[in-house]
This record gives sequence, structure tokens and C-alpha cells, in this order.
Amino acid sequence: MEAAQIMLVVTWIGVTLYALLGGADFGAGVWDLLAGRRHAGMPQRRLIEHSIGPVWEANHVWLIFVIVLLWTGFPPVFAAIMSTLYIPLTLAALGIIARGSAFAFRKASTELGQQRLFGAAFAISSVVTPFFLGAVAGGIASGRVPPGLARGDVLGSWLNPTSVLGGVLAVVVCAYLAAAYLCDDCVRAGLPDLAEGFRRRALLTGVLAGAVALGGILVLRADAPALYDGLTHRGLPLIVASAVLGVVALVLLALRRYLLVRAASALAVTAVIWGWPLAQYPLLLPPATDYRQAAASPVVLSTTLIVLAVGAVLVLPSMGWLLWIQHRSPYLPPTSPSSSTPSSAPPDARR
Repeated sequence: MEAAQIMLVVTWIGVTLYALLGGADFGAGVWDLLAGRRHAGMPQRRLIEHSIGPVWEANHVWLIFVIVLLWTGFPPVFAAIMSTLYIPLTLAALGIIARGSAFAFRKASTELGQQRLFGAAFAISSVVTPFFLGAVAGGIASGRVPPGLARGDVLGSWLNPTSVLGGVLAVVVCAYLAAAYLCDDCVRAGLPDLAEGFRRRALLTGVLAGAVALGGILVLRADAPALYDGLTHRGLPLIVASAVLGVVALVLLALRRYLLVRAASALAVTAVIWGWPLAQYPLLLPPATDYRQAAASPVVLSTTLIVLAVGAVLVLPSMGWLLWIQHRSPYLPPTSPSSSTPSSAPPDARR
């Protein structure tokens, strides 16, 4: 395997990790938005804060990782994407900033009005950010990002049927992952009633995600025929695997096997994520720009891969250690019924 191919694989591993970990954090914000009024929804919001609090910031490392690798390894592709899709990318960046700030300030606020303001900002930005990221993916996959600086339509590149499909599917999948993960968190926290609520949400959004994906086939056939052809031929095994794993995850949810649900859900989403590059390989920017044309010089690729190997030795054990420690930390309820924030004790991680 040549250096450019290795760089592609490593980059897509970063995309996958961000989708599975950061995506679930965004999905938790969706359920925060739909939790209900202040008192009725407070137990769910406490559990959500307890679950994502230790890791939501660390999960954005994978987004930064992907951006840096794309910039370093495939600079013409990076330039084309950033200069054509700068509107949805800027909106997604603002959503990430607003979401993180609101999440931190809500936990520190004592006034009800402030809590509502920051809570609304956290929840709404958790919905719009994955939508814009999905819209970006749809614009790239449908061939609406030509090579060169600002050569594409700055509006039509992401305001199109495939981009809307990508945005809606991203929001629904994030919500599904969050609900599936939170079921297990509730059981470990000793909150079986909450687990039942998130189980129903996971079943609903799992079925909804399947329906959106199924309907999306017609959208792709009409709006992005090249992508449709790739998904129904080269990428078909992964798409079928995703469908099978999705059904397995729903069956496991019905059986309340929540730990296995995590694995099946993550694998189902991973199969979809890898189906896309497989469908359009070797193209990075359809219809004509392949990875060899866009790759940096061999010395840059080799040096970057060496740095990545060293960084993996330093960073991955630390990330794993963080998740393991937080996974073993107990969930402690608030010390007073009127408290609107979780206990200051180390919260539990979802993963």
C-alpha cells in the first residue's frame, strides 16, 4: 500500500471515530432539547451531562485530526472544500463553539433564566451542527466541489437534495447513537426507568434512520447517480452489512442487551461511513480528482505518517485511560432536589 493510500485510511479512521464519539455527543444534545420542561426533563438532562461531560471536548480532537491530515496530505482537496463549502463549515464551527460554551456555562449557572438560555443554545446547536456537517459531506459526495479555489457554487454546493439528505441522516444517526449509548449508561447508573425511556427513543430513531436511508436511495439515484452507482455496486457489501447490523441492534434493544447494542450500533454506522469512500474510490472530489492527483509529495506523506505513528503512541493510551477511568466512576445524584446540575463527583463516560 502506498503512502497516499495509508494517509487516506488513517484520515477515514479519524472521520469514523468522530462520527461514533462526537456524533453521539451531538445526539445527546438532541435528547436534551426534547427532554421536556425543566422539572420533567431534569433527570434526563442530568444523566446526559453526566455521560458526556468528561469526554465531549476530547472527542473534538478527531475533527481537528481529520482537518490537519486533509490539509497536509491532500492540500488541493482541502483548498477546494474550504473555499467552496465555507458557509456550512463556518456555521458548523460556530455551532461547535456555541454548543461547548453553552454546555459549560449552563453547569455553572445558578439563575433559572441563564440555565434556560444556555440549555437552549446547547441543545439547538447540537442539532444544527451535525446537519451542516452532513450537508458538507453530501456536497462532496455528489460531485459539487470542483478542484481549485472557490470554483464551486457557494450555495448550490450544499443546498441540494443530496446535502439535505446527508444533513438529516447525520442528525438522526447522532440521535440514535446517543440513545443507544445512554441506555447502558442508565443501567450502570442504577436508573432503569430512564433506560426504558432511552430504549424507546433508540428504537424509534433506529427505525427512522433506516427509513431515511432507504428513501435516500431514490434521492441519490436522481441527484447523484455516480454515487448511487458506486453504493449499489462496489459499496453494496458494506451497505448490506450496515442494514443487517442495524436490524441486529434493534433486536438487541428489544431484548435489553445494552452493552451489545453499543457494539452493533457502532458497527452499523461504521459500515455506512466506509461505504462512501469505497463507492467513489479512487476519487476524492468526484467526478475526476483522484487521491494520486491531490496527494502531497512523497516526503511530506512519509514524514506525516511517521509523526502520526509517534503521536498515536503518546495520545491513544491517554485517551483510552481517560475513558476507562471515567467508565468506572460512579454516578452520584445531586445533593438537593432543586439542584439543576450534576454532582461534582467524577462523572461516568459513555464509552
